[in-house]
Amino acid sequence: MNLNITTGQGLSRRNLLRVGGLGAAGLTLPAALRAAGGKATSCIAIFQLGGCCQLSSWDPKPEAPPEMRGSFGHMPTSLPGVHVSTLLPQCAKRMHKMALIRSMTSEVAIHDVAQRYMFSGTRPRTELQHPSFGAVLSREMGSRDGLPPFVVVPDRQAAAEAGFLGSGYDQFVAGDPKDKNYRVRDVALPDGMSFDEAVANKNLLRQLDSEFARAEKSPLLDSMDLFYQKAFELVSSAGTRKAFQIEEEPAKLRDAYGRNTTGQGALLGRRLVEAGVRLVSIFQGGYDTHTGHEAAYKRILPEFDAALSTLVDDLEQRGLLETTLVLGIGEFGRTPQINPAAGRDHWPGAWSMVMAGAGIEKGAVIGKTDARGAYPTERPVSIEDIGATIYKVFGIDYHKAYEGPNRPVPISTGVPVKEILA
Repeated sequence: MNLNITTGQGLSRRNLLRVGGLGAAGLTLPAALRAAGGKATSCIAIFQLGGCCQLSSWDPKPEAPPEMRGSFGHMPTSLPGVHVSTLLPQCAKRMHKMALIRSMTSEVAIHDVAQRYMFSGTRPRTELQHPSFGAVLSREMGSRDGLPPFVVVPDRQAAAEAGFLGSGYDQFVAGDPKDKNYRVRDVALPDGMSFDEAVANKNLLRQLDSEFARAEKSPLLDSMDLFYQKAFELVSSAGTRKAFQIEEEPAKLRDAYGRNTTGQGALLGRRLVEAGVRLVSIFQGGYDTHTGHEAAYKRILPEFDAALSTLVDDLEQRGLLETTLVLGIGEFGRTPQINPAAGRDHWPGAWSMVMAGAGIEKGAVIGKTDARGAYPTERPVSIEDIGATIYKVFGIDYHKAYEGPNRPVPISTGVPVKEILA
């Protein structure tokens, strides 16, 4: 989405003044918290970009031939009779705290389309872009304590955009918290700018607003006003800055999460939901293994394992797990057959995901796949159903429709997965 609004003279309104270098991402209009009976007030999602292989993670097939099962093997979990890959030993010990769906299925095998699909719970259309979960939560539940309601780690993702809801509900980009001397550029003033100068810039911007409005009429102008207002609130809030100060965490805990983007992103997510953020999504890359599948998974799955398991423990110990939904998701699976390049290709026929926390039944295992891990043989679950389940857990009416460009558009067309709901 192009947010570079210009006047008739070609002057960029967005670029004329920027408080603290803050762009348009992730800032939303405060709204009253919707009390609709849901158990969740926040969510942390680890999104496995590229599509995680079901046979190499949550749904191993020890009886399959070697060219399908691979070399990782399987191990028992804390749930009797449930086995997972040997690359997930820490999660295996905590399966009784989680819920596992092994029968996810769709028909979309193109990354960008499938990622938007998974992160919105609605199949993408050509005529409009459906809002992501973060955008809907931002609109329905609003911000708390001046924090952006929807944060992504480490970089901006097209799958997480607000779509037709407008940029006022878009993602806030946190950057990479594993970096030495990590600092969120958007919650700090530029080097050399004092707070008094920022106030002066804000007042100047307000004086120019009427001139811009006369020069150009655009539905995005209100959103741009919102960005500047929120930018100022962020840089002036000590509480907001403190929430991002991950260096305050004990070294031992940081080590447990993992000193990598996924681990430190999950730890930052815990800090942010504790401070009031609604949804934090950590996007972990590396799962698109058309070549060298096993070598890649020996690196990325242990990172995921440490981050997810430590996050569940940390939230539980702090009394936050009962109100925080935790997701481990990807856009599709990988082919049951290992290809000639020692890789696995796109496969939407079947894959797995895990959930934990608010409103989720501990120890639930939903669905089964065939002997190859290719297709569900029991209780297929659609992406639409996951979307409805997430909204249900938050107490948001999943039948609700928003006014789209030309007609009302439902936020979900799925049915909650009742077996997974506590």
